[in-house]
Amino acid sequence: MAKKISLREFQEHLAARLTSAAQGKASSALLGVQTGADYWLLNLSDSGEIVPLPPLTTVPLTKPWFSGIANIRGNLYSVADFSALRGGEATPMNAASRLLLVGTRHGSNAALLVTRMLGLKNPDQFTAVSADDAQHPWEAEHLVDSDGRRWKKLNVRALLADPDFMEIGA
Repeated sequence: MAKKISLREFQEHLAARLTSAAQGKASSALLGVQTGADYWLLNLSDSGEIVPLPPLTTVPLTKPWFSGIANIRGNLYSVADFSALRGGEATPMNAASRLLLVGTRHGSNAALLVTRMLGLKNPDQFTAVSADDAQHPWEAEHLVDSDGRRWKKLNVRALLADPDFMEIGA
């Protein structure tokens, strides 16, 4: 059941957010996604559109993590299985799976296949931790939430510039 708040609390919260936004202190929201067993955060401005998983057309002679091509409203998007790209298991293609159209803002029709969406997250709820096991240049930082769950922050621009990501040929 959703937590009930009084109208007064809501108005106070809204007034505080409007004041901080007017002063340039607005917190930027993060989008949480799950890929395999890992949890990732993306800046909302970089996350792009989220769409249910459409039928994918496979492309022969590509790397195992390249899931295929998707037609989204008449535009073709290359789809990378984000879990498999990182060396994990292939993402199951079911009702919870989503495509995250990450490249549109950066001039690329690239999409990431993710296990499920976890919604918007407040950056103030995370604490930075050391990233000793960062394996890719697009792993911006590692964070821990209040429940002790580890998250990795995705640098979309670095992912799209990574030659390994852009080279899909097997």
